[in-house]
Amino acid sequence: MYIPPGGISQEVNMQRTKTAQEKILHRYQIAKGHLAKVIKMIESDEYCLDIVHQSIAVQAALKEADRKILENHLKTCTANDIKKGKGDAAVEEIMNVLKKM
Repeated sequence: MYIPPGGISQEVNMQRTKTAQEKILHRYQIAKGHLAKVIKMIESDEYCLDIVHQSIAVQAALKEADRKILENHLKTCTANDIKKGKGDAAVEEIMNVLKKM
C-alpha cells in the first residue's frame, strides 16, 4: 500500500495541542544542548569516554522526543484515521516507522 509523504491523515499540523508541542520542542532543545556540549568537548579534546557519555545523552533525548511525537500521533492522527475506516493504512504507517527505530 502506498502511503504518501506526510502520511494518510489530512489534518497533520492541526492535531498537536500546544502542551504536546511545547513538550516535544523542549525535548529537542535538550538534545540540542547535549549535542552542542558534545561538539565543544570534541573541539576541546576532552576524554573520549566523557564524550561518549554526552553523546548517549543526546541519543536518549532524541528517543524521548520521538516517543512523545509518536504518542501524540497515535492519540490523534492514528485514532482519527481508524475512525474514518483507514485503520489498516494507519497501522502500516506506524509499523514502517517502528521498523526504523
